[in-house]
Amino acid sequence: MPPKLTNHPYHAVSDQGVIESFNTNWEKGLTAEETARRYEEYGPNELEFQPAKPAWLRFLLQFNQPLLYILLIAGLVKALLNSWTDASVIWGVTLINAIIGFVQEAKAEGAIASLAKAVTTEAIVIRDGQNYPVPSQELVPGDIVLIASGDKVPTDLRLLSLRSLQVDESALTGESVPVTKTTETLAEDTPLAERHNMAYAGSFVTFGQGRGVVVATANQTEVGKISQSLQKQVSLSTPLTRKFAKFSHTLLYVILGLASFTFAVGLGQGESWVHMFDAAVALAVSAIPEGLPAVVTITLAIGVNRMAARNAIIRKLPAVETLGSATVICSDKTGTLTENQMTVQRIYAGGENYKVTGGGYSPKGDILLATDDPAHQNIRLDDHPVLDECLKAGLLCNDSRLEQEGNDWSVIGDPTEGALITAAKKMGYSKSGLTGSMPRLDSIPFESEYQYMATLHDHSPRVIYVKGSVEALLPRCSHTLNARGKTIPLDPQPVEQQVEVMAAQGLRVLAFARKIVPNQTHSVDHGDLESGLEFLGLQGMIDPPRPEAIASVHACHSAGIQVKMITGDHITTAKAIAERMGLGKSNPVIAFEGRELSKMADHELTQAVEDGVVFARVAPAQKLQLVEALQSKGEVVAMTGDGVNDAPALKQADIGIAMGKAGTDVAREASAMLLTDDNFASISAAVEEGRTVYQNLQKAIAFLLPVNGGESMTILISAVLARDLPILSLQVLWLNMINSVTMTVPLAFEPKSLGVMQQPPLNPKAPLLSGKLLQRIGLISLFNWILIFGIFEWARTTTGDIAIGRTMAIQALVLARIVYLLSISQLGVAIVRRLRKLPSPESNSSAIFFGVGSAVLLQVIFSQWGVMNDLFDTAPLSLNQWLICALPAIPMIPVALLANVLDRRQ
Repeated sequence: MPPKLTNHPYHAVSDQGVIESFNTNWEKGLTAEETARRYEEYGPNELEFQPAKPAWLRFLLQFNQPLLYILLIAGLVKALLNSWTDASVIWGVTLINAIIGFVQEAKAEGAIASLAKAVTTEAIVIRDGQNYPVPSQELVPGDIVLIASGDKVPTDLRLLSLRSLQVDESALTGESVPVTKTTETLAEDTPLAERHNMAYAGSFVTFGQGRGVVVATANQTEVGKISQSLQKQVSLSTPLTRKFAKFSHTLLYVILGLASFTFAVGLGQGESWVHMFDAAVALAVSAIPEGLPAVVTITLAIGVNRMAARNAIIRKLPAVETLGSATVICSDKTGTLTENQMTVQRIYAGGENYKVTGGGYSPKGDILLATDDPAHQNIRLDDHPVLDECLKAGLLCNDSRLEQEGNDWSVIGDPTEGALITAAKKMGYSKSGLTGSMPRLDSIPFESEYQYMATLHDHSPRVIYVKGSVEALLPRCSHTLNARGKTIPLDPQPVEQQVEVMAAQGLRVLAFARKIVPNQTHSVDHGDLESGLEFLGLQGMIDPPRPEAIASVHACHSAGIQVKMITGDHITTAKAIAERMGLGKSNPVIAFEGRELSKMADHELTQAVEDGVVFARVAPAQKLQLVEALQSKGEVVAMTGDGVNDAPALKQADIGIAMGKAGTDVAREASAMLLTDDNFASISAAVEEGRTVYQNLQKAIAFLLPVNGGESMTILISAVLARDLPILSLQVLWLNMINSVTMTVPLAFEPKSLGVMQQPPLNPKAPLLSGKLLQRIGLISLFNWILIFGIFEWARTTTGDIAIGRTMAIQALVLARIVYLLSISQLGVAIVRRLRKLPSPESNSSAIFFGVGSAVLLQVIFSQWGVMNDLFDTAPLSLNQWLICALPAIPMIPVALLANVLDRRQ
């Protein structure tokens, strides 16, 4: 019978125990018959995912928005009244919004498909005692699989035997360097990143060979569990969409209430139900900001283009505004805050401490004495023979190489060895040159059992160089070299002290030694290294933080945004990076390990995530829990990451930010934003743009809604008083759709205001219409009502023509709106501040002038062209009538200034 798969911690079971659990054979593997039975039982080794919703359903769901309900209802009412022009325009707006939303959503459907690709490969499997290459989809639990350098691990394996096996698990665990594997049984509570006797699907073998038994396939693998968590999550609404939903519901109830009230009052006064029904529809149309969805979409789209110019690609439109509300950024460490390139930063040799400048694999940089006196920092290798030997050991006892492409350097092989090559190159050494003069004769590759690597080189005399862990090398050393290169007995205590100092800085420390051997020596084995080594020194390395990321973190703090590090790396390394970057307010920073978090109750976890700055050795599921805990505290969370392990948290976050270059397909598809330059510093620029977009949206709302307010008040009071309507529903539609959009779109091009990044994050709980915004809307609406009513009554009385009265009322409203537009734009602010000799913000005067010019031209056509007269019931105006329409623009100046003063006071 095939074994029943469970979530058993196989890393805590002996290799023989795992073999027995899966009823397989260490040497011969499964039989063909048993393989077929298990394939029938478990199915193919490929990720299962829920079928996507059909395109037609996803398109229809785009209309499932309260604001669009209002537009659809308004269009339906107009259609029932045979006003097909009105209905067509309104439905056209809803259709445009639906198409944009559908296209954006379609781009985000590939996350699970990318996960499936992440585990598709070919594997070498032992069946019936023979080695067979088979597609990874055909693997079954209990299969014995062989892996070697360059292979992608096809599924989750419990390792049975290995030789110098190293696996790159950075995409799954966040570990910055390849992990050296072992077959030893581990404790059950060992974190995922430290389960060194396991090899997980989707990771890569960078060195050595291994044999393992398949313990999980398809959705049971660690990558499969991530896939399932991605499917279970529901896409969260953003602060903007939540505010619009609440605003739309409220507006819907207000419109229905006012329309019903108008209808009932009219009937009570003896008016016909047809006449009052027309009035109720006019009121509803006047209260609905038909142009608002289009303006919002345009404003967000312009924000997207601006962010793209600053290396941030937005995949979901509402994410633009969400950045402005972000209160916490949860960042992965490796490759996001750091260079993802190991760099030697400290060297201890001959009793001297040295610091290494530069970053990454570029040979630019220097090795200096670690002293505060600049005059004694510069060195020559001739004066530092032990440093010279330590660098040679790192360069020659090395199986990797560096490659240059343009200005970029990369390592072919182990990142740690790449760092050693770079350190030697900073002092003028090249690997090809040194190996030419000191060719390798023999070597012992690194093995986890011994924790060192050794190479024998032809020289006079011949020499064995050894590099490895301090614990492995120091007991084998009897002597060391002093600063002048003379051999002296080794005192291990100063070395151990230096190791502690480097480790406290988060550096990964390697020790170096040598052994002089006779010229007749042609090989090296472990027995040659048991004793008698000369200790050369230590090299401490780290994946350093990006300098621009440090500046970005400070900018985020100034903007009131917390930055927290969530990583699968070691806690000491993570804390060191966090302290260098100034992530926390305290030093040392408050840090937690995944093992601690797993034992916490929900309330303890919530408190930990609030207090903590660094969360290390966390499993993928814990990253998701941390994001959820922050959201439960009311935080708006941005999550950055590049690995498969980051995908669930990226999708759960209010805005997921993935790396465009180094990021995996899974991370990119689960995110709302991509950084094309993989630079954390681009986030602060994106936040700045996000805040600017939100400010521009607020300006657009402040400009649009007073017109709706003035129109609604006019129609409501006219209907209640049983007077002729000063403005008809079709004319309202022209104002709300054509004129409003033409004059509002320029506000979307407004540049950032002064001090936008010195303000606290936008409050996600604040309503769309704040108190001061409602006050402004009420004040300007009252002015608009007086203007419309006053001009209409005056013109109708003096001319006796109701069409002229309505046309003049509309034109006067538009001309007054031009003044109001200037007052809320940065052009108006800049003019006022320049008059007062104060620093003024940037302004986009060309966009404002273009919008105003277009609006004036359209209004001339609206009233002076006969076709428009027939369509909208307007009348041509004389020059004197135009001048009279311009008069109300003068009192709009003090009214707009009063609104600005009230804003500043609040």
